[in-house]
Amino acid sequence: MSFFKKIFTSEKKETLDKGLEKSKTSFFTKLNKAVAGKSKVDDDVLDNLEEILVSSDVGVNTTLKIIDRIEERVAKDKYLGTSELNQILREEIAGLLSEIDSGNATEFTIPTDKKPFVIMVVGVNGVGKTTTIGKLASQFKKQGLQVVLGAADTFRAAAIDQLQIWADRVEVPMVRQDFGSDPASVAFDTLKSGVNQNADVVIIDTAGRLHNKVNLMNELTKIKRVMQKVISDAPHEVLLVLDGSTGQNAFEQAKQFTAATEVTSLAVTKLDGTAKGGVVIGISDQFQIPVKYIGVGEGIDDLQVFNKFEFVDSFFK
Repeated sequence: MSFFKKIFTSEKKETLDKGLEKSKTSFFTKLNKAVAGKSKVDDDVLDNLEEILVSSDVGVNTTLKIIDRIEERVAKDKYLGTSELNQILREEIAGLLSEIDSGNATEFTIPTDKKPFVIMVVGVNGVGKTTTIGKLASQFKKQGLQVVLGAADTFRAAAIDQLQIWADRVEVPMVRQDFGSDPASVAFDTLKSGVNQNADVVIIDTAGRLHNKVNLMNELTKIKRVMQKVISDAPHEVLLVLDGSTGQNAFEQAKQFTAATEVTSLAVTKLDGTAKGGVVIGISDQFQIPVKYIGVGEGIDDLQVFNKFEFVDSFFK
């Protein structure tokens, strides 16, 4: 298929390839064992492939969809050799991801008809939420956009300080209040500041508590309601950050947060340190929410725009 034409710069693609190395090695080690001595994609190969996909954190539902697609190919083509399995997997997974309206972006962009464009970032503590915000701010600033950050995770003093470190590093303004302040008040002040400074992007950090979903829902609803007093349709994006290295736990977090608030996009971090990269495929498919960013390294430029074709190409390279 014509899916796999190179659209990233060679440097970005190299970072992506390297970031997915552990996932790819783990997957192909299992796959090679499964097809050893086999020349044809038969029921045994498909059963083994199903097990491999599930153990690679693709998720049961998504795995079954992929297996169904491959079975259709086998029935249609009458004979498929195991030597072709890699290419078939690439094509069918890319096709599956193409059914999710995630666009095909390669650069960090925001709509130009919303100013400031307001991004509310949600996710549990420890997933890389603050780092993702800092790296996003850096990418937007490099494009010449004016960015304002808001430290609305006021339940942890460390969260405010961590975001301040990133704001200083990227050299963008940050609105903060004291530890324990009302998060909605911080969000309100941040949007006011963004409007006054004619900012292009406002990014609001929020608390990452999941122990009580009702409290979380109420808090996020209140933050959104208060922001809308400044900008009537804010937030324009609700970005959920998930730690890819947690595998199935990331599915559970996605389930909890999508129930608590209207998540519009996802960022999956820490893919470089894990063999669980398949989780990106499963989460994209299961929740039908576009993965917008992936973290494939610790460097400030190692947050990448998720491009499904480049991702699949790197994973099955």
